[in-house]
Amino acid sequence: MFNRTFGYILAAALAAGLGLLAASHFFGRDAGTGAPAFQAVTLLPQTRELPPFNLRQSDGTPLVPGELAGHWTLAFLGFTFCPDVCPMTLAQLAQAQKQWEALPEATRPRVLFVSVDPERDSPAKAGEYAHAFHPDTLAATADVPALEKFATSLGFVFMKVPGKNIGQNPDDYSVDHSANIALLDPQGRLAGLIRPPFDPQAIAADLLRLHAAAEPAP
Repeated sequence: MFNRTFGYILAAALAAGLGLLAASHFFGRDAGTGAPAFQAVTLLPQTRELPPFNLRQSDGTPLVPGELAGHWTLAFLGFTFCPDVCPMTLAQLAQAQKQWEALPEATRPRVLFVSVDPERDSPAKAGEYAHAFHPDTLAATADVPALEKFATSLGFVFMKVPGKNIGQNPDDYSVDHSANIALLDPQGRLAGLIRPPFDPQAIAADLLRLHAAAEPAP
Protein backbone atom coordinates (compact mmCIF):
# COMPACT_ATOMS: atom_id res chain seq x y z
CA MET A 1 0.00 0.00 0.00
CA PHE A 2 2.88 2.34 0.85
CA ASN A 3 4.63 1.76 -2.48
CA ARG A 4 7.63 4.09 -2.18
CA THR A 5 11.22 3.12 -2.89
CA PHE A 6 14.17 4.07 -0.74
CA GLY A 7 15.69 6.00 -3.63
CA TYR A 8 12.58 8.15 -3.99
CA ILE A 9 12.52 8.83 -0.27
CA LEU A 10 16.18 9.79 -0.25
CA ALA A 11 15.87 12.05 -3.28
CA ALA A 12 12.79 13.84 -1.94
CA ALA A 13 14.34 14.29 1.49
CA LEU A 14 17.53 15.65 -0.06
CA ALA A 15 15.57 18.13 -2.17
CA ALA A 16 13.64 19.30 0.88
CA GLY A 17 16.86 19.64 2.83
CA LEU A 18 18.51 21.73 0.12
CA GLY A 19 15.48 23.98 -0.07
CA LEU A 20 15.56 24.50 3.68
CA LEU A 21 19.29 25.25 3.56
CA ALA A 22 18.72 27.95 0.96
CA ALA A 23 15.88 29.44 3.01
CA SER A 24 18.05 29.49 6.10
CA HIS A 25 20.78 31.32 4.16
CA PHE A 26 18.49 34.02 2.81
CA PHE A 27 15.95 34.44 5.59
CA GLY A 28 17.42 32.84 8.68
CA ARG A 29 19.00 36.10 9.84
CA ASP A 30 17.89 39.69 10.08
CA ALA A 31 19.31 41.69 7.18
CA GLY A 32 20.19 44.66 9.37
CA THR A 33 21.79 43.11 12.43
CA GLY A 34 22.75 39.61 11.34
CA ALA A 35 20.95 38.29 14.44
CA PRO A 36 18.57 35.36 14.09
CA ALA A 37 15.26 36.60 12.74
CA PHE A 38 13.38 33.77 14.48
CA GLN A 39 14.36 31.35 17.19
CA ALA A 40 12.79 28.20 15.75
CA VAL A 41 11.15 29.02 12.42
CA THR A 42 13.07 29.10 9.14
CA LEU A 43 11.06 31.09 6.62
CA LEU A 44 11.15 30.05 2.98
CA PRO A 45 12.42 32.62 0.46
CA GLN A 46 8.89 32.75 -0.96
CA THR A 47 5.59 31.34 0.25
CA ARG A 48 4.32 28.41 -1.81
CA GLU A 49 0.72 27.64 -2.69
CA LEU A 50 -0.31 24.11 -1.80
CA PRO A 51 -2.03 22.03 -4.47
CA PRO A 52 -5.62 21.00 -3.70
CA PHE A 53 -5.89 18.39 -0.97
CA ASN A 54 -8.72 16.62 0.80
CA LEU A 55 -8.11 15.01 4.17
CA ARG A 56 -10.68 13.81 6.68
CA GLN A 57 -10.78 15.48 10.10
CA SER A 58 -11.42 13.67 13.35
CA ASP A 59 -15.05 14.83 13.42
CA GLY A 60 -15.64 13.40 9.94
CA THR A 61 -15.64 16.73 8.11
CA PRO A 62 -13.28 17.32 5.17
CA LEU A 63 -10.06 19.24 5.68
CA VAL A 64 -9.50 21.27 2.51
CA PRO A 65 -7.24 24.31 1.91
CA GLY A 66 -9.89 26.85 2.89
CA GLU A 67 -10.20 25.29 6.36
CA LEU A 68 -6.70 26.50 7.23
CA ALA A 69 -7.32 30.14 6.27
CA GLY A 70 -7.01 32.82 8.91
CA HIS A 71 -4.52 31.02 11.15
CA TRP A 72 -0.82 30.30 11.26
CA THR A 73 -0.74 26.50 11.26
CA LEU A 74 1.95 24.04 12.31
CA ALA A 75 1.50 20.77 10.37
CA PHE A 76 3.17 17.58 11.54
CA LEU A 77 3.10 14.02 10.14
CA GLY A 78 2.89 11.05 12.49
CA PHE A 79 0.88 8.03 13.59
CA THR A 80 -0.66 6.84 16.84
CA PHE A 81 1.55 3.73 17.13
CA CYS A 82 4.67 5.92 16.97
CA PRO A 83 6.82 4.99 19.99
CA ASP A 84 8.76 8.19 20.57
CA VAL A 85 9.03 11.01 17.99
CA CYS A 86 5.29 11.65 17.58
CA PRO A 87 4.26 11.77 21.25
CA MET A 88 7.33 13.83 22.12
CA THR A 89 6.66 16.33 19.33
CA LEU A 90 2.97 16.67 20.19
CA ALA A 91 3.85 17.16 23.85
CA GLN A 92 6.31 19.91 22.94
CA LEU A 93 3.80 21.56 20.64
CA ALA A 94 1.19 21.40 23.41
CA GLN A 95 3.57 23.38 25.63
CA ALA A 96 3.84 26.00 22.89
CA GLN A 97 0.06 26.04 22.39
CA LYS A 98 -0.45 26.95 26.05
CA GLN A 99 1.47 30.17 25.41
CA TRP A 100 -1.11 31.46 22.92
CA GLU A 101 -4.35 30.13 24.44
CA ALA A 102 -5.37 33.67 25.40
CA LEU A 103 -5.41 34.82 21.77
CA PRO A 104 -8.79 35.01 19.99
CA GLU A 105 -9.89 31.57 18.80
CA ALA A 106 -10.62 32.97 15.34
CA THR A 107 -6.96 33.84 14.72
CA ARG A 108 -4.80 31.95 17.22
CA PRO A 109 -2.15 29.61 15.75
CA ARG A 110 -3.13 25.99 15.32
CA VAL A 111 -1.42 22.62 15.27
CA LEU A 112 -2.41 20.01 12.68
CA PHE A 113 -1.51 16.36 13.27
CA VAL A 114 -1.82 14.25 10.10
CA SER A 115 -1.69 10.49 10.56
CA VAL A 116 0.16 8.73 7.73
CA ASP A 117 -1.04 5.32 8.96
CA PRO A 118 -4.64 5.11 7.70
CA GLU A 119 -4.67 1.31 8.00
CA ARG A 120 -4.65 1.60 11.80
CA ASP A 121 -5.63 5.23 12.41
CA SER A 122 -9.17 6.26 11.61
CA PRO A 123 -9.86 10.02 11.68
CA ALA A 124 -11.56 9.58 15.06
CA LYS A 125 -8.63 7.64 16.50
CA ALA A 126 -6.14 10.23 15.24
CA GLY A 127 -8.25 12.93 16.87
CA GLU A 128 -8.50 11.12 20.19
CA TYR A 129 -4.74 10.70 20.21
CA ALA A 130 -3.96 14.32 19.31
CA HIS A 131 -6.53 15.81 21.68
CA ALA A 132 -4.93 13.96 24.59
CA PHE A 133 -1.99 16.34 24.20
CA HIS A 134 -4.00 19.53 23.60
CA PRO A 135 -7.72 19.94 22.87
CA ASP A 136 -7.10 22.59 20.19
CA THR A 137 -4.98 20.30 18.02
CA LEU A 138 -6.54 19.43 14.68
CA ALA A 139 -6.19 15.84 13.47
CA ALA A 140 -6.77 14.35 10.05
CA THR A 141 -5.88 11.47 7.77
CA ALA A 142 -6.86 10.10 4.34
CA ASP A 143 -6.07 7.27 1.98
CA VAL A 144 -2.42 6.81 1.06
CA PRO A 145 -2.48 8.58 -2.34
CA ALA A 146 -4.07 11.67 -0.78
CA LEU A 147 -1.59 11.59 2.10
CA GLU A 148 1.35 11.26 -0.29
CA LYS A 149 0.13 14.26 -2.28
CA PHE A 150 -0.27 16.36 0.87
CA ALA A 151 3.09 15.29 2.33
CA THR A 152 4.93 15.98 -0.94
CA SER A 153 3.44 19.48 -1.11
CA LEU A 154 5.10 20.19 2.25
CA GLY A 155 8.41 18.64 1.19
CA PHE A 156 7.78 15.68 3.51
CA VAL A 157 7.99 11.92 2.94
CA PHE A 158 6.78 8.78 4.69
CA MET A 159 7.18 5.05 4.14
CA LYS A 160 5.72 1.89 5.64
CA VAL A 161 8.41 -0.32 7.19
CA PRO A 162 7.40 -3.98 7.75
CA GLY A 163 8.26 -5.57 11.09
CA LYS A 164 9.84 -8.98 11.63
CA ASN A 165 6.47 -10.67 12.15
CA ILE A 166 4.50 -9.01 9.36
CA GLY A 167 3.65 -12.44 7.90
CA GLN A 168 1.98 -13.58 11.12
CA ASN A 169 0.71 -10.16 12.20
CA PRO A 170 -0.36 -7.66 9.50
CA ASP A 171 -0.19 -4.86 12.07
CA ASP A 172 3.49 -5.50 12.76
CA TYR A 173 4.93 -2.51 10.94
CA SER A 174 6.08 1.03 11.54
CA VAL A 175 5.97 4.19 9.43
CA ASP A 176 9.07 6.24 8.82
CA HIS A 177 8.22 9.90 8.24
CA SER A 178 9.72 13.36 8.11
CA ALA A 179 10.21 14.84 11.56
CA ASN A 180 10.11 18.51 10.52
CA ILE A 181 7.11 20.74 11.19
CA ALA A 182 5.66 22.77 8.31
CA LEU A 183 4.55 26.34 8.89
CA LEU A 184 1.50 27.44 6.89
CA ASP A 185 0.55 31.11 6.75
CA PRO A 186 -2.99 32.49 7.26
CA GLN A 187 -3.61 32.05 3.52
CA GLY A 188 -2.82 28.34 3.80
CA ARG A 189 0.51 28.62 1.94
CA LEU A 190 3.73 26.89 2.94
CA ALA A 191 5.75 29.65 4.60
CA GLY A 192 8.51 27.90 6.53
CA LEU A 193 9.78 24.92 8.47
CA ILE A 194 10.80 24.06 12.00
CA ARG A 195 13.49 21.43 12.43
CA PRO A 196 14.13 19.27 15.50
CA PRO A 197 15.15 19.43 18.25
CA PHE A 198 12.11 21.47 19.18
CA ASP A 199 12.08 24.19 21.82
CA PRO A 200 8.47 24.92 22.90
CA GLN A 201 9.31 28.38 24.22
CA ALA A 202 11.08 29.35 20.98
CA ILE A 203 8.24 27.99 18.85
CA ALA A 204 5.69 29.91 20.92
CA ALA A 205 7.72 33.13 20.71
CA ASP A 206 8.00 32.86 16.92
CA LEU A 207 4.31 32.09 16.41
CA LEU A 208 3.26 34.94 18.70
CA ARG A 209 5.50 37.26 16.71
CA LEU A 210 4.05 36.06 13.41
CA HIS A 211 0.51 36.38 14.77
CA ALA A 212 1.15 39.93 15.95
CA ALA A 213 2.63 40.92 12.59
CA ALA A 214 -0.40 39.53 10.75
CA GLU A 215 -2.93 41.36 12.93
CA PRO A 216 -4.36 44.55 11.38
CA ALA A 217 -3.29 47.80 13.00
CA PRO A 218 -5.92 49.34 15.33
